[in-house]
Parts: sequence; C-alpha cells; structure tokens
Amino acid sequence: MHPFLLATLKANEIIHDTINNKHSAEWYQKHSVGAGGDISSGFDLFAEKVFYDHLHHFGSIESEESGVMNDGKAKIIIDPIDGSDNALSKFGYFGTSVAYINSSGILEHAMICNLATSEVFWVTKSNIPQHGKLFQNIWMPIELNNHSKIGIFERAYAYPSVVQALHDNDIKFRSPGALALSLAYARWVDFVLFVGPFRIYDVAAGLALCEGLEVIIQEDYAIVSKEKGIALKIEQIINSILEENL
Repeated sequence: MHPFLLATLKANEIIHDTINNKHSAEWYQKHSVGAGGDISSGFDLFAEKVFYDHLHHFGSIESEESGVMNDGKAKIIIDPIDGSDNALSKFGYFGTSVAYINSSGILEHAMICNLATSEVFWVTKSNIPQHGKLFQNIWMPIELNNHSKIGIFERAYAYPSVVQALHDNDIKFRSPGALALSLAYARWVDFVLFVGPFRIYDVAAGLALCEGLEVIIQEDYAIVSKEKGIALKIEQIINSILEENL
C-alpha cells in the first residue's frame, strides 16, 4: 500500500478507536459554518485535526470544514466525517472520505472508511479498488454483487417527485445520508443516485472508487450503476421530471 494510503488508514484507525471508546461532550457542540456550507460539529473538527496531523506533509489539505489548510503542490480533498448527522444521532452509517490529487491534477489515491462497521475501501490509480477492515491489513478486490435488490438515493427527502417516479417504476432504494460512503458501496447495490448540487468533498474519493462502472454526471444529478440499463432507465426518469418542471 502506498505511504499516503497507509497514513490515511492510520488516521482512520485513530478516529475509529477514539469515537468508539472515548466520548466527549465537545463533539456534539455546533461551531461555525464550514467551507462546504454545513455547520461543523466538534466531531467533524476532531476528525479533521487527526487527518491534518497525518497527511499535511503530503500536500495541501482542503477540508469540508476549514477549507484550504496549508500549502503544497499536491491537493488532498477530505470530508472528515461523511454523514455527520448520522454520527451525532448514533445511526451506523457514517465515515470518512479522502482523495489525493497530484501536482498534475490527476487523482492518484482515494480511501473511504465506514467508521460504524470498520469497512475500508481504497484505490490507487490504474489498480482494482480494494476493500477490507480496519486493524486487519487484509485486502480483497471489490467484486460486483449480482444479488442486490436495492439502490441508494441520497437526499431523497428533497425530491418527492423523483421518489414517486421510482416507486411507480418498481425501483427500490434506501436513503442513508452519506454520499461518499454510498458511492463506495456502488458495486454492491443496484445504483447510487444523487439529485441536486454536489461538492467536491462529496464525490472526489467516491467517484474514484467507481472506476469501470456506468457513471452519468450532469449539472442536476449523478447516477452510478454496475448495469448500464439501470443507469439509463433512471436517467430517463430524472430527465422526464426535470422537463415537466421547466
């Protein structure tokens, strides 16, 4: 494993061990609005500091919480806690997202971790995406799950017309609330759908892990699926709704 990924893995292990074994009232305190537009919690800022301590010597860190934190030729995009509201609500679907973009603008490394389940997903440019668990150091290729029954529709609550259209077409989904993490699971579910504006912190690492899948990105939505037919069907549904609302 590349030294950058090893450092990212170590940071994830520290964050995981701390949040699962040591609790602090400060984590639940609300702070100012972060660079990504959401209000940062003490939980977010704790994880951000751990990543900064482990990764700042690899390049300039741009965090969803604090924005650009230091100088460097390479750029490191981090979402210290993906699914912060889930974490604060003790709902077991939250994690971290880290992407490394070299000085030429090429995304070389990405890692996403589900802090609730200890699952880790990572990829290095031109290699097959891998997965495993924290503290085990055993890695396997992320294989397609051909038995999936559901997709993931992030932010479904904001688009009731899309929800109804998917229901009318017998398309089942869940909406767990952590986009980067959901993209990491794209090979195991029928699809991942996101409607509305999204930020680089949400998708940089996740889309790197979706290399080789059917990916459709437009200004108003993003669709990822292991099956082209599913992606095109959902795209048709989304476009028909958007046209009706013009």
